Amino acid sequence: MSVAGIVRVFSLSIAGSASFLAANIGRCDDWPTFRGSQRTAIAPDKNLLTEWPEGGPKLVWESTGAGRGYASLAVAGDKIFTLGDGLSTKAGDEDEYLIAFDRATGKQLWTTKTGPAWKEMQPDWHNSRSTPTVDDSMVYVVTPKGVLVACNTADGEEVWRKNLVDDIGGKKDDPWGYSESVLIDGDNLVCTPGGEKATMVAFNKKTGELIWTAIRPGDRGAGHASIVISEVGGNRVYVQITGSGAIGVSARDGKVLWSYPIDKTTAVIPTPIVRGDLVFFSVGYKRGGALLQQVAGADGVSVKEIYGLNTKLANKHGGVILMGDYVYGDADDSGAPFCAELMTGNILWKGRGPGKGSTVVIGGGEMLYMQFQDGELALVKPDPTEYTVVSHFKIPGSGKRPSWAHPSIVDGKLYVRSQDQIMCYQIAE
Repeated sequence: MSVAGIVRVFSLSIAGSASFLAANIGRCDDWPTFRGSQRTAIAPDKNLLTEWPEGGPKLVWESTGAGRGYASLAVAGDKIFTLGDGLSTKAGDEDEYLIAFDRATGKQLWTTKTGPAWKEMQPDWHNSRSTPTVDDSMVYVVTPKGVLVACNTADGEEVWRKNLVDDIGGKKDDPWGYSESVLIDGDNLVCTPGGEKATMVAFNKKTGELIWTAIRPGDRGAGHASIVISEVGGNRVYVQITGSGAIGVSARDGKVLWSYPIDKTTAVIPTPIVRGDLVFFSVGYKRGGALLQQVAGADGVSVKEIYGLNTKLANKHGGVILMGDYVYGDADDSGAPFCAELMTGNILWKGRGPGKGSTVVIGGGEMLYMQFQDGELALVKPDPTEYTVVSHFKIPGSGKRPSWAHPSIVDGKLYVRSQDQIMCYQIAE
């Protein structure tokens, strides 16, 4: 693409960004679902610390009772929610639970059994992985077995449930279980059972009644990404990545507007990035990252390629984020973070951090937060000219199993899960 073309596309993306900012699924000062209220993995907080004391920021509280698993934390209102099994507070019970904690103290408030624990792979890959989604008085979660459960936030009482496989005909593309965090958009709950019978579906969020079904012919099955909302030429589009690649679905009626296929790979995990009419997505296992532009027309929305899969932009499961005009993420799961230009895909730097293994990247204030698989958590400057680690510390209790749960930032606090433990740190000035 020419420089003039890049500038034109970038201008279109900025023009559409205001619409996307209005399409959040929770209060902007909460983190009510995976990657935050707008699924950017960037907190709106200002005046956050740009350097930590030796040993890390101040620990406000530490709690136990999250059980085993890799589900991240949803922070909304006065509560924190996650999914785990084999709870330390329920000795001898190996089942899986949706769990609520008090946001101010970390005290466990209630637990609701969602079903049996998922133990269908090797031990490091066992257990829960879907981050709950909170909407007003309700909280929703998908178990690894594909059971969608809706509960009251006040006491955890179950309101309804659906089996995305048995009831809807969903299918996973890989053997690692469901990980998606559902999307709440108005009165609808939207999720991705996957496959040719129910690639994406919308339910009434209060009752579980099926509203529409989107079908992509030949879809291999659900990946692990979560749906992101985009607005293109007056069209509300749900952008998702399944085992067959990227897809855009009409929010109005479930019509598949566009599809960008990829070759079969081991697993498709990172959630896509949307900026206006642009869609960036990354796939691990050496597949790469690509940038697409959605184009509104008389028949709806189509998509064209700005650049195809660039293997240097591959990301396995730590996720990628967009800060300014630059994409930050881990190179596959190597523990070697990179910075790339969004519009060209050119790598500007790649480096080693203080930790090892797959690296989660989120943003807040003026900084990047990089959590390595071995439990090292680093504070990094979002500088496209060089990789600079400012501070880092070891998460308590980490190291025995991978630190794959993504941190959350809300109201000057950093919330971290390490299996059964949850920590809250003060990171505001």
